[in-house]
Amino acid sequence: MGPDYHRPGPPADAAYAPTPLPSATAGSDIHGGEVQHLIEGHELAFEWWQQFHSPALDALVAQAFKANPTIPAAQAALAQARELVRAQRGSYYPSVGSALQGQRVKVAGNFTQGSSLGIQGNGENLGQPPAPASPLYYQLYTAGLTVGFVPDVFGSNRRQVESLAAQSDAQRFQLAATYITLASNVVAAAIQEASLRAQIEATRQIIAAEEKSLQILRDQFRLGLAMRIDVAAQEAALAQAESALPPLQKQLEQTRDLIRALVGNLPNNDVPGTFELDALQLPPELPLSLPARIIEQRPDVRAAEAQLHAANAQLGVAVAAMLPQFSITGTLGGSATQVPWLFRTGGPYWTLVGGVTQPVFAGGTLLHTERATRAALKQAAAQYQSTVVTAYQNVADTLHASLSDADALVGAVESENAAKVAYDLTRRQMEVGYVNELMLLNAETTYQQALIQRVQAQATRFGDTVALFQALGGGWWNQKEVAAR
Repeated sequence: MGPDYHRPGPPADAAYAPTPLPSATAGSDIHGGEVQHLIEGHELAFEWWQQFHSPALDALVAQAFKANPTIPAAQAALAQARELVRAQRGSYYPSVGSALQGQRVKVAGNFTQGSSLGIQGNGENLGQPPAPASPLYYQLYTAGLTVGFVPDVFGSNRRQVESLAAQSDAQRFQLAATYITLASNVVAAAIQEASLRAQIEATRQIIAAEEKSLQILRDQFRLGLAMRIDVAAQEAALAQAESALPPLQKQLEQTRDLIRALVGNLPNNDVPGTFELDALQLPPELPLSLPARIIEQRPDVRAAEAQLHAANAQLGVAVAAMLPQFSITGTLGGSATQVPWLFRTGGPYWTLVGGVTQPVFAGGTLLHTERATRAALKQAAAQYQSTVVTAYQNVADTLHASLSDADALVGAVESENAAKVAYDLTRRQMEVGYVNELMLLNAETTYQQALIQRVQAQATRFGDTVALFQALGGGWWNQKEVAAR
């Protein structure tokens, strides 16, 4: 009963942008600014993080897979779902039960003549007690084997198994998503740590330059060569530079806390090694899956499809519940006052019962349950469509970010180079006496601020690469543990 499930096809004429996207990003002459080529149809490996060529990062991801509790939780959820499927499949077969009962009975003496049990299979006459008025005592043993079977005439059980199997598939894709999310979070945290360390170093250099500038102005003020307002302005600049350092340090410590948690450690159990941007390599080639393959590769889309399949099967279960239910029950056993005579002459018995049950009136329960499952099916279909649209949007966002942020890094590098040239020229002018040291320190501060912006843009490119790998599905289908399930 109910509709047969048919997998939705990929969206017609799906693409990542209204117009073709460039096949390569912009490049800049700096570490992390290399040109990245988008290779259409290129296969995505599950161990995509190895393309950053960082042994420390590889070890961190491996430790997270081993110790993070979200992995065994997802594995246990999948094992539970599969056991529920096996349990439901047991309804395909007859149920067999056995029973053995023994009892001691006393029949009142006033009724022994009228309650005679007759001659047993062993020849004992329970209807002839020694005295008419004396009570009758006897033991009665009953043993039996019962076989029951409910034929799945209208496929209710088959639809229930189908629904549970689809939910099991959803859990498998949830496990795949858990691996992908965990790896992405670990790599993103490592990149964040590297970026923060570079920003902290540049900020400390800015503070040192501002302190030198303030000392020069104070000396000039004592000599009458500078005004107090100039000193106050420099004091404010130094305070502003110093105020930028604690938030960066806080973010660094929180990022380290996050890394410890991702690998299953407590905050007091540190992980070995730290991360620097110079130790990470930007992958030169980026896979770009064909748009039609996104619904196959994204675990969230596959999980939403599995939920749609389960809802479709549940409709069949609800329809079958409104139809006749057939049952067959057979019993084979024996009854006697002595165990050895249970299955001898006079003891054995058997029954065979067939029945049909047709719901007639249930207060509208079955009707409204069927209507509810139809609504649930529509909801699952809409949620699947929403997941598909979001998946394509996610891929498109990461592609646009990779291209745009590469351009932004080019601009940040140019700004840094210009600030560096201005700083070098100012230093040379100070050496020959054209400018004072205060102007040199201002040029150095400008250069260090441009450096911070370049570090942020540099780290963003690494983060965009991680986001693209995740958006394309993370290569879970090439992971032996998940693919073999």
